[in-house]
Amino acid sequence: MSADSAASNERSLRVLVYSDDRTTRDKVKFGIGKRPERDLPNVEFVECATHHAVIQQLDDGGIDVAILDGEAVPAGGMGLARQLKDEIYQCPPILVLTGRVQDAWLATWSRAEAVVPHPIDPIALVKAFVGLARSRRAAQPAS
Repeated sequence: MSADSAASNERSLRVLVYSDDRTTRDKVKFGIGKRPERDLPNVEFVECATHHAVIQQLDDGGIDVAILDGEAVPAGGMGLARQLKDEIYQCPPILVLTGRVQDAWLATWSRAEAVVPHPIDPIALVKAFVGLARSRRAAQPAS
C-alpha cells in the first residue's frame, strides 16, 4: 500500500479555525488546503466565529490543531490560547495569527506552539501547521 493510500484511509486531521472575520478563516483554509503534505491525512476544517464555539469544540474533543486569530474581537486568539492551555486537558497544539511580526513574543505568554503574522503568508502558514500536525500525530497512541 502506498503512503498516499495509507494516509487517505486514516482519520482526517480536524483543524479548528477561529476568527470573527470570515475572510481570515477562508485565507487559512485556502492556505493549508485539503492535504498540505503527503504523509498527512486529509484536513477537515471546523470553523468558529466566537470564543464560546471554540471552547465547546475543544471540550467535545477530536480537534488535532487549533488556529486562533490574535486579532479577533471581542476575544483575541492569544488570550484564548492561554485560557485553553490552562483549562483543556491535553490541549491540542495552537497556532496564533498575530497582528504583526513584532507581536510574536506574545505567543510565549499565550503558550501557543506556533505563530504566523498577518498578512498571512501561505508558505509560513503551511510550514507551521505541518510541524504542529506531525507533532500531534506523533504524540497520539497508534490506533
